[in-house]
Parts: sequence; C-alpha cells; structure tokens
Amino acid sequence: DEKAAQNGQDAIRAGRVWRPVKREGARTNVLVTLVSFAASVVLTRLYLQLTGYPQIGSGTLHFAHVLWGGLLLYIASLLPLILANRWVYTACSILSGVGVGLFIDEVGKFITRSNDYFYPAAAPIIYAFFLLTVLLYLQVRRPASSTPRAELYRAFDAMTEVLDHDMEAHERIILEDRLRWVIAHSDSPDLTQLARALLDFLALNTLYVAPTSYSPLERLFRWVAGLEVRHVGRRGLRVLLVLGFGALGLLYVADLSVLLAITLGPVAQRDALYAQLTASAGVSGIAGMRLLAARLILEGLTGVLLLIADVFLLTNRDRRAITVSRFGLLMSLTTVDLLVFYFDQFQAVAGTIFQACLLLLALYYLHRYVNNEQGTVSLRK
Repeated sequence: DEKAAQNGQDAIRAGRVWRPVKREGARTNVLVTLVSFAASVVLTRLYLQLTGYPQIGSGTLHFAHVLWGGLLLYIASLLPLILANRWVYTACSILSGVGVGLFIDEVGKFITRSNDYFYPAAAPIIYAFFLLTVLLYLQVRRPASSTPRAELYRAFDAMTEVLDHDMEAHERIILEDRLRWVIAHSDSPDLTQLARALLDFLALNTLYVAPTSYSPLERLFRWVAGLEVRHVGRRGLRVLLVLGFGALGLLYVADLSVLLAITLGPVAQRDALYAQLTASAGVSGIAGMRLLAARLILEGLTGVLLLIADVFLLTNRDRRAITVSRFGLLMSLTTVDLLVFYFDQFQAVAGTIFQACLLLLALYYLHRYVNNEQGTVSLRK
C-alpha cells in the first residue's frame, strides 16, 4: 500500500498528462467519414452531370457547393463543442464527410487561373486525398494501446450509455472486463479505487440494461452474411472470384495489347490504332499519350497478376490466389485508378467500386474459408 501511495504521489508531482488517447469508436467514426466523403463526391458529380451543371444564383452571384461544404464542416466542428451526447460523433462524422466532399469537389477551381472545374488533374487529386483518408483509417483501426489511463478514458465514454439507457448486456460485460483490467494493472491507488467504484456501480441489480438491438447497417451485414452461407458458400464465392479476376484481367491485358500493337505491330495498322486509342481516351499531346501509355502498362501488369490468381484458384491454391490478387488489386486501386481518373472520372468511379468490391470479396473469402480450417473442413464434407 505504501508503494502504491508513493507511485500515486509521484504521478501527481509529475504534473498534467497530455498524452492523447484514441477514442473507442474512432474506427467507426473515421469509416463513416470516409464513406460519406466518397458518396458526396460521386453523387455531386453525377447530379451535376445529369442536370447539366446548374448554378444557384443570379447575375454576378454564384453559390458554389464549396460554400455548403464549408457550412457543414463548420456545423460538424461546433456540435462536439456544444453537445455531450455520444451520437454527436456519428453526426459529426457524416457532416464532416459530406462537407469535405463538397469542398474538395471544386478543387479544380482553386488550382487553375481560369477556375476550371473540369481540369483533368482535379479528379486524381480528389482520389489521392481519398486514398490518404483510407490510409488514416487503416492506422486508426489498429488495436489501441492499453494503459490504465486509456482504458478508464474508454470506460467513461462507455458509461454515457448508462445515462442514455442504451447499454446492452454484451457492452456491460466488455466494460466490466475493461475495469477489471485497470484494477489488475494500475499502479495508481486513485485509478484503482475509481475502477472499483465503477465496477460496483455496474453490479447493481437496479441498473437498466437495454435489449440487444442492431443498427440498420449491422442488420444488412448480418443478412448478407446469412444469405452467403445459405445460398452461396465456398464454391459460389470461388466462382465469383474466378469470374471477377478473369474479366478484369482480360480487360486489362486487352488494353495493353492495343499499346503493344501500336508499338510493335505493322506500320499500316499503327496510325489507325493510334487514332482510335487517342480518340477513345480523349488524349492530345505527347504528355497525355505518355500518361495513357503508363496507365495501359500498369493495367497490363495488374491484368497478368489477376489471371495468375485465377489459375491458382482453379487449381485449389486459394491462399496464393488471394495473395497475388490482393497485390494486383491494391496496385490498381492506388496507382492505375489515379491515371484513369485523369482521363474519365465516371469510368474510374465505376471501375474503382468494382475493384474495391472484388478486393473485399477476396478478403472475405480468405477470412471465412481459407483461414478458418474448421469451417473449411465442414464445408467440404
């Protein structure tokens, strides 16, 4: 007891602690921001394309949607300063995602002297910013550091659900385990006593425990997972992956073959193929053609990797197939699609969504069947 008291006094003399603590729901909040950001950019550009790019205002006034984005960002910054409810973070995640999407959608106007919204480099810049947010999400989703101070921060955050009558039975168990961990690992008698007091409070029989419920998104995921288990299974998922890898791989290799035909084919065919390729891609000038050539070469490499993954799948070497396809799809999503956005933003959006879905399907297949040996054996039986 004397040693613990001494440690507590040393902590007090050390002064204030400014080390940041990652919030328990940080991963979900960043993911919601990421999805809201992507959806706002895609839907905004699609709406403007379908409606002929209308403008709000008259005469010399023009209320660009960057203003609405700034307004949403301002609201998102004020809400957590004013309200203490836990749901505020979800609302801020949505508002900040939509706000930054509306803001960055007009980046072309801010990087050109002519305020060119359609500047070709604008879409790649938006996509690059999106990829940076994805990298941030991947960092945030890593397990948080466990210290008594950090765990008590998260415990107090979870205790707000008691005030909202929203704490469910499984959340109560998780919170109790967290407080027991603090008691077992804390050197500070104050923190230990605080954790014990909270644990005693959670043990009260009069504490309201909310019935288990699922959000609409959780219900959708559970329904899709159940549908996959009942009607698709491992064989069905493998067929979908074989078709997806094969279709995308053949498309990419075919694009590369056009470039090879222009470079190495008969002279009589080169001019016709070159004119057809530049016209379909909307390319003009040497710089544009170099970017197009780089895109086609990278697409070809990705296509070869996906076709190799197809061969591995067809020969029941699933783990190798997922490893190769994951590398190819990540290269396409992070490099190839940047160049595709330069030439055609709507084609790039559709292709990016398809590749992302294919990558998620491959990772789900790896987690659900390849890594789960027991599940794999039962399914094969």
